[in-house]
Amino acid sequence: MKAGTSKPKASADQRKLIMYVTLAVVIIGGFVAVGFASRVPQAATQAPHGPAAIKVGQKAPQFAASTTAGLFDLSTAQTPVFLEVFATWCPHCQRETTVVDALAAKYGKTISFVGVSGDAHGMDGSEPETQADVLSFAAKYKVTYPVAYDPDLKVAGAYLQTGFPTFVIIKKDKTISYIGDGEVAQDVLDKAIKAVL
Repeated sequence: MKAGTSKPKASADQRKLIMYVTLAVVIIGGFVAVGFASRVPQAATQAPHGPAAIKVGQKAPQFAASTTAGLFDLSTAQTPVFLEVFATWCPHCQRETTVVDALAAKYGKTISFVGVSGDAHGMDGSEPETQADVLSFAAKYKVTYPVAYDPDLKVAGAYLQTGFPTFVIIKKDKTISYIGDGEVAQDVLDKAIKAVL
């Protein structure tokens, strides 16, 4: 009789154990999924061609671009320059707009900010890039700093590194002070800006 009553009890204990283990796996899986979803990727989106041959300390290549705030010409800039080379379809570039917006709000009177499109593909990633793509990018991601469409990709050819976005900070004397790409933390860019003021 005792043997018969202990068997169902063991079976009930096994079911409870399986239920607790399953619940623990589901909870742990949920935490892992949330952790992966909420982390900020630091890698850059792969650029279509190799890095431009620029180095910190060298003279910045000359460029001019028609931006949403009018013509920008590096040769006539009276302040240091914060240049971003971006792709409208790039998720890293899209997320980084809030960082650059914040920096432009903080330093816009002492630094010239300019973003220039650097890829032949538009926002959908397959159609050719147009002025409309750059304007849509600026509107969708609430870009407050001047951005430019560069159909010949000359700025990208002179400045783009291995990925989008690429950031270059140029001193008032037109030498390069900082080069970085990918999702760069705001405090890192802030420190790089302070170094040229």
